[in-house]
Amino acid sequence: MNLKNYLKERMLFLLNNLILFAIIGGIMLLVNSNWNLILLTFCIWFFPVLTYMIIEFMKQKAFYNELTSIMDNLDKKFLLPEIMNEPESLEGKLLYDILQQTNKDMHEHVKRYRVRENEYREYIETWVHEIKTPIASTRLIIENNQNSITRNIKEELKKVEEYIEQVLFYSRSNNVSKDYIIKEVSLADLTRKVIKRNSRDFISKGIAIDMEAVEGTVYSDAKWLEFILNQLIGNATKYIKERDGKVTISTFKNENNIVLTIEDNGIGIIDKDLNKVFEKGFTGENGRKYGQSTGIGLYLCKKLSEQLGLGLTLTSKTGEGTKVSIVFPIGSVNLLH
Repeated sequence: MNLKNYLKERMLFLLNNLILFAIIGGIMLLVNSNWNLILLTFCIWFFPVLTYMIIEFMKQKAFYNELTSIMDNLDKKFLLPEIMNEPESLEGKLLYDILQQTNKDMHEHVKRYRVRENEYREYIETWVHEIKTPIASTRLIIENNQNSITRNIKEELKKVEEYIEQVLFYSRSNNVSKDYIIKEVSLADLTRKVIKRNSRDFISKGIAIDMEAVEGTVYSDAKWLEFILNQLIGNATKYIKERDGKVTISTFKNENNIVLTIEDNGIGIIDKDLNKVFEKGFTGENGRKYGQSTGIGLYLCKKLSEQLGLGLTLTSKTGEGTKVSIVFPIGSVNLLH
């Protein structure tokens, strides 16, 4: 708020006072009043008016400056009505009451959508757990009827289970704190567990695995870490070279963190796609070429890593391979032995 805008808004008020004074001044001239008396009347008339306007301007300027400052420093702008001070002016109080009412209605509106979201998430989680029963039955049937067809069905069933797991983790990705259990996690044991889950892919594609350099212990949620690592290793096996494929997993300790790296010698990622690989739904050139990407896996890995307080970086060269690193900050509970 500036003085020019304030005077423009009060122009009618000033004009009315000037017209009234001009009428009274004219009457005083008609009754032969001297100019000194007219000047004195002008001062007596306009001194309180101008004083009032100056005080009002300063109050309004201070109020709007404070409001602007709060808005600039507020991440969630919709919280403004909850932290702003109630103004003294009538117009300000009316605006304040309106903002309070709209804020209340907004919270009720958000609450309704939050309830719907929770109900939907609970349904998805229930569905995921229920679908596991027919999948388990299907696996049992396959085990009792081993042949080339059932083996192929088993492979496709594994993909279905991975997509179902992805759905479950996606539905919980906004509520990690409710499903978060911190405990000691051996990176070597975690890596072996995930490699075992993907062993058939390594064997069928003839991919060599090197994890001799994996060591160390961190404190985090084992289930979420297993999901992240499984997605990353799964990506490495998807886009591996047809011959001489190799995945190398290693750990490295820096001064401030422990880095778990998954590196492959696959087809790599083109430069223009590198900055978008963590975006939701982005499949890129490789996804369109091979038709195996949903654009959700890396997005989920990034999102879950951030919520777990971990870093996730990716570098790649076309035709040479991809390197993904999970960065564990070293604190009082992150130790590398």
